[in-house]
Amino acid sequence: MSAKNLQELLDSTGNTVELLRNSQIGAYIYPVVPSEFTNFRRETIAWRETAVLYDQSHHMSNIFISGPDALKLITDHGINSTAKFAVDSAKQFVPVSPEGGVIGDGILFREAEEEFTFVGRAPVANWLMYRGSTGYNVDLKLDPRSPSRPYGKPVTRELWRFQIQGPNAWPVIEKLNGGPMEQVRFFRMGWMTIAGEKVRTLRHGMAGAPGLEIYGPYESYDKIRDAVLAAGQEFGLEPCGARAYSCNTLESGWIPSPLPAIYTAEELRPYREWLGADSYEATNAIAGSFVSGDIRDYYTNPWELGYGSFVKFDHDFIGRDALEAIDPAAQRRKVTLAWNAEDVAALLASPVGPAPGYQFFDLPNANYGSSNFDSVTDADGKIVGVSMFTGYTANERAALSLATVDPDVPIGAEVRVIWGEPDGGSRKTTVQPHEQVSVRAIVSPVPYSAVVRDSYHEGWRSSAS
Repeated sequence: MSAKNLQELLDSTGNTVELLRNSQIGAYIYPVVPSEFTNFRRETIAWRETAVLYDQSHHMSNIFISGPDALKLITDHGINSTAKFAVDSAKQFVPVSPEGGVIGDGILFREAEEEFTFVGRAPVANWLMYRGSTGYNVDLKLDPRSPSRPYGKPVTRELWRFQIQGPNAWPVIEKLNGGPMEQVRFFRMGWMTIAGEKVRTLRHGMAGAPGLEIYGPYESYDKIRDAVLAAGQEFGLEPCGARAYSCNTLESGWIPSPLPAIYTAEELRPYREWLGADSYEATNAIAGSFVSGDIRDYYTNPWELGYGSFVKFDHDFIGRDALEAIDPAAQRRKVTLAWNAEDVAALLASPVGPAPGYQFFDLPNANYGSSNFDSVTDADGKIVGVSMFTGYTANERAALSLATVDPDVPIGAEVRVIWGEPDGGSRKTTVQPHEQVSVRAIVSPVPYSAVVRDSYHEGWRSSAS
């Protein structure tokens, strides 16, 4: 009999790590948005030099939360304080499991006193949908991400969501607005009118310069997109395709897909019984050279992911006891690894060399699993961290990865990233037989981009906590 839910699947397979390391989900596909409009290098450079239009309408789930207990639901499940969560503001929302492992993260908008919108990946969306049904006086509406493979079927959402980013973003925004527009504080919300349509705004800055996220009813998608592209033409604005989009993550330092830490806590058994056998959590693919027999070794806590400043013990929340027992100073910390150019050249040359060669290094996004864990070692081969998101950015002309490393590993140290899986590789569809290779890398700051580091990051940290 086939499993009906995640818990039955785990019970029937007996080894969670092997289940996820051999997932058959296939390559991650950024849905609906074209892979490139011009080419990913040009589009990447545009957010550093001119401006880009990011289309974020399809790759995240939305949950619309309303009702008397809406704030209580959020407060009970996030490490963030909600004591000063004003209407017309947003936070980066981070829930953890009873064991203290991060489930995921996303952006939480407070639209009105009892109305919130969560935007993020499936693990947090699933968790909020489940927990919201356990006695809270709330209304929940899920708008799941668009299908990766719609096979010609029409795709629609509740909302479209765009971002206008880059050094020329504000002139584009003011042209759309018909005049000067106040640059409100980071992660504060407002309204503006575009092409006769009143749209919501969120002050943002993903590319290291003042920018704006805008969103509204999906019915006006084409009208708003056309208006933004027309207004941006004189300022060099480029539409950003799916290939280039992941490069921004490497530059800004956000690790987008940590493994949701929900597979082991006994308290979460009812949740695992609620999750389907085809859910994200059941099909999520672990990839990389780090292999452990204990799924808990793939969990990450808030400090490891750079969310330590978000943790506030001014409220009760699931996982609080576990986090209070953690010594932040002893935790791994998030860094950027700048990969050695000669070693990367050898990786890229491998497909035209003798078989079996190395695990394929795709450009610009080299990840081949949903949650990636490559061992990071010192010169003696001791594991000192894990590399979790890997790719190439044309702005830095470098291969980079986002990693979490032991606290005594200094900026500037040379480490090794073990690229490829042991024993020729797992049974994932994204893997073919290969050999492992050790790649030199320099431990570097996060965000890696000095432009982003000096502007965007500090605003994010203070506003999202």
